[in-house]
Amino acid sequence: MRRGRRADAAFALGYLALAGYVLSGLWSGGYLVDGGQDQTQWEWFFAVTARNVAGGDFLLFTTLQNHPLGVNLMANTVMLGLSVPLTPLTLLLGPSATWTVVLTLGLAGSAFAWYWLLSRHVVASRAAAGIGAAFCGFAPPIVSHANAHPNFVVLFVIPLICARVVALRRRRRVLRDGTLLGLLAAYQVFLGEEALLLAFAGLAVFCLGYGLAAFCPGYGPAGPEAALPALRPVLGGVCVAALVCVALTGAALVYQFTGPQSYDGLIHGPAGNDVKALVAHAGRSLAGEETVAGSLSMNRTEQNAFFGWPLAVLTIGIVLWLRRKPVVVGSGLAAFTGVVLSLGPEVTFGGTGTGFIGPWRFLSGLPLFESVLESRFTLVTAAAAGILLAVAADHALALSWTGLPVRTLLCLALAEALVPVFPLPLAAGDRAHTPAFFTTGAWRAHVAPGRSLVPAPPPDAGDATALRWQIDAGLGFPLPEGYFAGPYGPDRQGVYGVAPRPTATLLREVRDTGRLPAIGAEERRRAREDLAFWQADAVVLGPHERQEALRDALTRLLGEGRQEGGVWVWDV
Repeated sequence: MRRGRRADAAFALGYLALAGYVLSGLWSGGYLVDGGQDQTQWEWFFAVTARNVAGGDFLLFTTLQNHPLGVNLMANTVMLGLSVPLTPLTLLLGPSATWTVVLTLGLAGSAFAWYWLLSRHVVASRAAAGIGAAFCGFAPPIVSHANAHPNFVVLFVIPLICARVVALRRRRRVLRDGTLLGLLAAYQVFLGEEALLLAFAGLAVFCLGYGLAAFCPGYGPAGPEAALPALRPVLGGVCVAALVCVALTGAALVYQFTGPQSYDGLIHGPAGNDVKALVAHAGRSLAGEETVAGSLSMNRTEQNAFFGWPLAVLTIGIVLWLRRKPVVVGSGLAAFTGVVLSLGPEVTFGGTGTGFIGPWRFLSGLPLFESVLESRFTLVTAAAAGILLAVAADHALALSWTGLPVRTLLCLALAEALVPVFPLPLAAGDRAHTPAFFTTGAWRAHVAPGRSLVPAPPPDAGDATALRWQIDAGLGFPLPEGYFAGPYGPDRQGVYGVAPRPTATLLREVRDTGRLPAIGAEERRRAREDLAFWQADAVVLGPHERQEALRDALTRLLGEGRQEGGVWVWDV
């Protein structure tokens, strides 16, 4: 038992060290540049949640962005399950510290949770469990999401959910284990609903494969007559879990889908994995090349496959080798399903459509699934592959001395498959300093309580720097528009941001092109209307590479501004 505890501690520290290595640029004060504006967005979510908790305000809505209409926070990935309990950290050290801690503990904690599941319920060898869990926690898709999406990094609840299903299968305490399953599912709702949906889909496929292997005549040891007694406690526990989960999350989910600024599914085009991406290597893997990975993915935060040829071949070989084990059949079926669904509505190869229709075309219109990026289904594959690696390593380590050649061969195969996907530190760079206008409180002389300050242009997914200014100003004023998920058009389809008003569109055109459009009486009239709609007291132009062009545009719209605290200000 003491040896086991020492092994547990060693793996926990090892995972924490590996997480610190991957995020070393962040710990040294850098900004994760491959995530675009997402780090700023997440820091804003943490800051606003902390402010709401400290002030006793409503946690699910705010008008600090998209003023005066506001933002439905429950319909965004604010991760209340962590942002609320970490409020003291955010208030004490700032949201950047919270962001760093969440990502670090997310990577390490998720890996250790998989280790706990594998070592207690799946394999006998803690070393084998450690290998499989390391892949589950630091697989290429997970590391890619660590650039920008902590909701796909903080996954420690998923292995705990799997453990409750195992407990139900053993028919011990259905009510207790079902209640615990419901509590875990409810908590995961407040960490990431999409991850929970993917996990339940993968777990359902795993259970199907496991059941077929365990109870099919001539294949499983139990036979079909044992299927119903084994299934009954699982179904009963799941029903209890559903009741508990709905009771705890129902009100928040109703607000998410029907409350102010709610939306009906996120708009996105086809986002399937390219077939070549399945066997290529990610940009931040040891054997990866940024240019190759970039050509086969949406962006550097969505490199959702990239397992490499050696790992793909090894995984298939493990399934064929240990096909008599139900856990291998279930994991193999889950891995295969994740790959097939991730290919999207039409299979592509090297960026070219093949004409073959993928199964995703028939699922993409179902409720909840319409908002899922299908390429993320390989997160299911990553977890299943980690389980297969652990089972294979455990089987090899249990061989007697006569099985030494097999053990040696498997060790070499594991090294060949895992060394190329070993993660590299995420790219990090410097962040621009916030102007003194915001950090010294000079803005207070220009913005009355309840009125907004308009950055030029307003923040959006392309440039959310103004959200950082707002954080450094103590969230003392609201901003128009912004970077969040909200409704668009009469059908309330979800988009990132809002339908921009004419003045915002004009300023973004100048920002993006450096060209000054024609500005006359009509544009000035629209500017007055937009400023009135935004309830604006001041327009502010901060440091920008195209500051002169933007200042010329604002001068034509609003007249002469003045410099103060490192920015140009127009009192309106």
